[in-house]
Amino acid sequence: MTERADTATFGCADTSGAAVDGADHDSGEAAGAAGRAGAESVAGRVAVVTDSTADLPSSLAGAVRVVPLEVRLGDRVVRDGVDIGPGELSAAIADRRLDVQTSRPTPEAFAGTYRELLAEGASAVVSVHLSRELSGTWEAARLAAEQVDPDRVRVVDSRAMGMGLGFAVLAADRAAAEGAEPAEVEEAAAAVAARCRVIFCVDELDRLRRGGRIGAAAAVLGTVLAVKPLLHLVDGRITALEKVRTSARATQRLVEHAVAAAGGEADVAVHHLGVPERAEELADRLAERLPRSPRPVVSEISAVIGAHVGNGALGVVVVPRG
Repeated sequence: MTERADTATFGCADTSGAAVDGADHDSGEAAGAAGRAGAESVAGRVAVVTDSTADLPSSLAGAVRVVPLEVRLGDRVVRDGVDIGPGELSAAIADRRLDVQTSRPTPEAFAGTYRELLAEGASAVVSVHLSRELSGTWEAARLAAEQVDPDRVRVVDSRAMGMGLGFAVLAADRAAAEGAEPAEVEEAAAAVAARCRVIFCVDELDRLRRGGRIGAAAAVLGTVLAVKPLLHLVDGRITALEKVRTSARATQRLVEHAVAAAGGEADVAVHHLGVPERAEELADRLAERLPRSPRPVVSEISAVIGAHVGNGALGVVVVPRG
């Protein structure tokens, strides 16, 4: 089953997104950092914006501007991908005494980035984000678009996360670089997101349960029976796919599901938190099984996603090539 990409239609309020992030914080500085993230000029073209859960490798980011979400480590608030990386996050998660929470950017953080891009000469902005079923980020971006210029800022719900979102963002940026109109850039992102599969496994379900992203009964089942569930995104929500007993079996099933989803040729990414050897092994096996596809991109997941899936998480993103 594939995820569906939704776009915001301005002129009428759409508040259907279920935000489960923590409290918002002042993100004025974050907006400035985001505005400087893309190194390439956007003058005369459509600018593309995303959030830090896209897990975009810096070598691929191009002109994309990234607005960071926030992570609270006890009393300390940091910006995802700016002030904290996966290594520090892994250590924080391992410290059971430390409360780790996340929050979306404020609408002001997005509005500052949109205004900056338009001031730099962008003809329009297409802003592509984490599934609104998992976060209030899309809603914050939508509110910002209404504040800035609803005719020139379009907001897309990718219904995905990680490189499921990242591949959609890259498609939008390629279209923009080729001179596409705003509606065409928006459609490029939506088309990739609609084909995307996100499949992953976690070592513990309690963080997902406490964050409101998976049912309490499923978390208890996983703990009591030592089950390692494979999870996936369906219509932007985290849903159980199947249950396995061991890490080795989970990796094997990730390979099998990814190969089936790829259909022979696809863009693939492997994500992990704190298990680089398993991630490289998974990437090697996928590269062997998908010889017509580019080698999978391997990266640790963002601090915000990592705060909810925990250490030991391993996943794969597949976008079949049309």
